[in-house]
Amino acid sequence: MLIDELNSARLAKPFEVLGLQPNPNGNGFVLRAWLPGAKSCRALTLRGKEEICVLNVINPDGLFEKVMEDVKAPFHYVFEVVYNDSKIEIVDPYQFRDEAFYGLNTMYESPENIYKTLGAQLIELEVDGVKVKGTKFAVYAPSATSVAVIGDFNFWDGRRHPMARSLLGHWVLFVPDLGAGQRYKFEIKDNNGNRLPHKADPVGFYHEQYPSFASIISDQTTYEWHDQEWQKAQQCDKLTRPMSIYEVHLASWKRKADGSSLNYRELAKELVDYCKEMGYTHIELLPVMEYPFSGSWGYQPTGLFAPTSRFGGIDDFKFFVDTCHRNNIGVILDWVPAHFPTDAHGLARFDGTPVYEYEDPRRGWHPDWNSLIYDFGRDTVRNFLVASALIWLDYYHVDGLRVDAVASMLYWDYSRKDGEWIPNVNGGNINYEAVSFLKWFNETVYAKYPGAVTIAEESTAFTGVSRPTYTGGLGFGFKWNMGWMHDSLEYMAQDPYFRKYHHGEMSFSMIYAYNENFILSISHDEVTHGKHSMLYKMPGDEWQQAANLRSFLAYQYGHPGKVLNFMGTEIAQGNEWNHDAGLDWWLLQYDKHKGVQALVKDLNHFYQQNEVLWANDYDPDCFRWLDVSDAEHSVFAMLRTLPEKGGNAAKSGNVKDEIMMVSNFTPVPYVAYRLGVPRPGTYKVVFNTDDKKYWGSGYSTGPESMVASNISWQGQYHSLVLDLPPLATVFIKRVGD
Repeated sequence: MLIDELNSARLAKPFEVLGLQPNPNGNGFVLRAWLPGAKSCRALTLRGKEEICVLNVINPDGLFEKVMEDVKAPFHYVFEVVYNDSKIEIVDPYQFRDEAFYGLNTMYESPENIYKTLGAQLIELEVDGVKVKGTKFAVYAPSATSVAVIGDFNFWDGRRHPMARSLLGHWVLFVPDLGAGQRYKFEIKDNNGNRLPHKADPVGFYHEQYPSFASIISDQTTYEWHDQEWQKAQQCDKLTRPMSIYEVHLASWKRKADGSSLNYRELAKELVDYCKEMGYTHIELLPVMEYPFSGSWGYQPTGLFAPTSRFGGIDDFKFFVDTCHRNNIGVILDWVPAHFPTDAHGLARFDGTPVYEYEDPRRGWHPDWNSLIYDFGRDTVRNFLVASALIWLDYYHVDGLRVDAVASMLYWDYSRKDGEWIPNVNGGNINYEAVSFLKWFNETVYAKYPGAVTIAEESTAFTGVSRPTYTGGLGFGFKWNMGWMHDSLEYMAQDPYFRKYHHGEMSFSMIYAYNENFILSISHDEVTHGKHSMLYKMPGDEWQQAANLRSFLAYQYGHPGKVLNFMGTEIAQGNEWNHDAGLDWWLLQYDKHKGVQALVKDLNHFYQQNEVLWANDYDPDCFRWLDVSDAEHSVFAMLRTLPEKGGNAAKSGNVKDEIMMVSNFTPVPYVAYRLGVPRPGTYKVVFNTDDKKYWGSGYSTGPESMVASNISWQGQYHSLVLDLPPLATVFIKRVGD
């Protein structure tokens, strides 16, 4: 019976029984209302609020009905409803069938239609000369037998607003007079009619924190952007632009006196001012997409379309991004399409079936993170994920996305033993569906936002990660250089006496440096879980540790590739990163930490001011080793070259600029160290990590200007002599003929 379906919230086709229905006898209409707890109901005109009729009580639980045989045409109306203690007017949702279903037929024409159609969309209708504002809800739950939207507006009662099912499995309803700020969820019955835990909106723009995890209706049109000039300037080739990235976990960058985190608007002041002063070109944020467990650092997200409400509202987050842009700082977000958590309010078995995940746990369960893996072969999932990437470039104006855990997506046997995974159709371990998805993701991002960047965290030697899809690559703009990170940190961890036996570890990266568009990343993963801080990875006494760190950081900036460092490295924090506390800013009262911070600040500005250090990162003709074989002294010397426009860097006559970097990774200063150089002329040390202002020893490198002699050395026709400070990296430029 109808009343049983209504009372048990199992009505799947509300537009066929509620609202204004054709009279079964063929004469006029039947007006039917479902208003649990109501005592009486009458219908009024939408315009003028004149009485149309009084509905009869069909069932005391709240079912009302009026047969109107003389009415010839449909009409719009508002209910005046009397409860025990109140009288209110309700614009009946069930008179707006076409409006509820509008847009679903274009859902998969383009991924951005997902976040422009699904979720909670604020709309305004013109009906009988009256403007009707409200919220249109739409959610994908193909195996559900019924779905209702619930919230504060209906006492979280699943009986009051049953939704209607589309042919494609979306459930829809337009609820008038429902605006921004209202909390809501979906009450879903599985294919056996069992009620599931209330679900947050998968395409919700904003969500509450524990314990409710409720979604909140939000208006995406209220913020006024001021970054138009920045947006225009970003239509350029990022491969030839400087990128010094400051990786940040917002909750633990800085804490207030009471231990709470800064909000988005406070971060827009303090973090942006800090990055501008320090000379960083970009901020990369650990995931800000809504996530339930703070200890996941954001890598277990449940709300891929929503900035976390921990730090403020969606306009507050937009203000943060806008402020970054107005200060010439780009914003990159970590994005996690590899897996998602099993929280009951999230995506896991969303309608009682695996809507988003692979069903077989040998494909759909991630043993490393106890999370579920997206089904990359399902069109609805692929569209959902790509839409969740595009919204950040569209509504939030971010400049790029760094894709987490790409390797775990590419391989069926990632972190699995034999028998724990299912081979592909060819019997191999490559997930062709994930490969296809990643290619489509990159193609879509660059087609719609050519000024954006995509970055892969991919830890294997998978071919062509940052190569165009038309050449067979995955299409990413950049890839983190995990090999360089591992090898260089292994080298730096050695006692300087033994580094000569590990010399190849430091230079090996140049064997494959041009296979991908690499970013040299020292990320959050390297300073937690017992790996020690960057400072305490370094051997030696207190001075040597700081000197090692300074020398290594300068080596990183001189090496071909863009640069990324995690927060805290720049102040030589001794403790490992703790996501539950702020950085140890108090350390800056000590000269050692002030010195490292000053070094990073000067490095960033020096890096940006010298085009030769970033304009040709991915051109092998613009790099050469000057000295890579001096293992006995643990010295490395490289030359970065900037050719004249249209010139060939391999030919010295076409050189616009060049800079040499020499690193001495021992605590022993070397007097009169001879260095081969490609051209005669006058040279000068322009940056020295051993400078006293960086808490260095201040060891002299020799005369302020050095003249290259005609003595051939290390394969070069000329050479110069300088003194190399201990545990130091120096940059040398040719300043005259």
